[in-house]
Amino acid sequence: MLPAPARTATTRHDRPGARWWALAVLMLPVLLVAVDNTVLAFALPAISEALAPTGQQLLWIVDVYPLVLAGLLVPMGSFGDRIGRRRMLLIGGTGFTVISALAAFSPDATTLIAARALMGFFGAMLMPATLSLIRNIFTDATERRTAIAIWAAGFSGGAALGPIVGGFLLEHFAWGSVFLLAVPVMLPLLILGPILIPESKDPAPGPVDPVSVLLALSTMTPLVYAIKTFATSGATPMAITAATVSVLSGIAFVRRQLRRPEPMLDVTLFTRPVFTGAVSANLLSVFSLVGFLYFISQHLQLVSGRSPMEAGLVLLPGLLVTIIAGLAVVRLVRHVSPATIVTGGLLLNAVAFTIAAVTGSWGSDLMLLIAFALLGAGVGGAETISNDLILSAVPAEKAGAASAISETAYETGAVLGTAVLGSLLNAAYRSRVQLPTGLSPAQEAAASETLGGATAVAAGLPEQIAGPMLDSARHAFDSGVVITSGIGAALMVLAAIIARRTLRGAA
Repeated sequence: MLPAPARTATTRHDRPGARWWALAVLMLPVLLVAVDNTVLAFALPAISEALAPTGQQLLWIVDVYPLVLAGLLVPMGSFGDRIGRRRMLLIGGTGFTVISALAAFSPDATTLIAARALMGFFGAMLMPATLSLIRNIFTDATERRTAIAIWAAGFSGGAALGPIVGGFLLEHFAWGSVFLLAVPVMLPLLILGPILIPESKDPAPGPVDPVSVLLALSTMTPLVYAIKTFATSGATPMAITAATVSVLSGIAFVRRQLRRPEPMLDVTLFTRPVFTGAVSANLLSVFSLVGFLYFISQHLQLVSGRSPMEAGLVLLPGLLVTIIAGLAVVRLVRHVSPATIVTGGLLLNAVAFTIAAVTGSWGSDLMLLIAFALLGAGVGGAETISNDLILSAVPAEKAGAASAISETAYETGAVLGTAVLGSLLNAAYRSRVQLPTGLSPAQEAAASETLGGATAVAAGLPEQIAGPMLDSARHAFDSGVVITSGIGAALMVLAAIIARRTLRGAA
């Protein structure tokens, strides 16, 4: 006879509905990390005023988190397979909560940068663990797709909630409140996680390979840095060096995995067209969402004059469409092939960008909101199915590594969405904005770079100068939206063609 504690635990996790309670708890870190991705941008003015960081320090406050996170996702996913995904989730949750609370009371910019780096370290434990636990908790294909749809909706929802939450907190509290948010969100996970979430891990894990960990870190971190630097400063020596290190480390990583009998990451998965196509669709769906949010959030605030909270509320219909589409494809995939759904989702993204390209010069909020709703439908469908295809490609005991690949695609897509589409938009803006004479060099530099810079400069100028300059800046921005959206539409059509070809054999 089994001991009472073991029997009780097994019964509890097998009880009808227990899987969905476990999912509800797993959604807490998903929502928090997604909110954290967008909420910080709204706190930067208050942080600048309170901590007086240099321009370089302010950049690192934003960038150090994704740099550390991207480099550690694959190693942490592999460690989770070895030591237990629930254990990894709870370690990450504890560390993320404690460091977030400390970050809220940072006395200077250096301390906040260090705290953000540690948040990236612990954040890398959270996301692969949530998705790999879903893979092991939901063994039925239909239930798993539904759970992944909810998981994907949590990401999209968190991204859209970030401006609303950030706007509310910053209107009522100090800048540290955006970090203290982690405490009430994560405490239920730390309390209920051991009770509701069953443990799972690889029953026969290979040995830990420190060299592979270092190679993964030196592949992804310089890659993200290079993308961001290319977008903001062009082909600087540092950007080229980082890209070179990333490529060489990536080649060494792949070769090492192919030679080892028990690799940290089974890179042969990428020889399967369905797996590679699903990862690409995942990356490009997030690319389209983040890139679109980059310019629609600025348009709503800087052109239409809405507050951050109002802009976030305006985006809620698109968020709801994303959730509905993600859940709807779970039933639809019984009758329509995954390849058709993912291809259709990417084509919807292309339609959304086309609408923005055609109507962007009008500066119409309504047309942009319709476009965002269509984009939400496309992302919701494509993300749900592509994530399911990624997880289905590996045995349940290797779910951590597969989840880490999905998360890496997500992070890379988010970075590329801002870097590529954002840099194209900024370049188009710079080439079209017309500034009045008489500005100081500092004012001219700020106003010529971004619409936000022009808005800040205009606040200190007489109305007869500020008005025409703002009109020019807003028209230049919306003209840039037209060009950027046209390129985005073309990229999404190309992505749809790739998905159609690679996912043909998916079931």
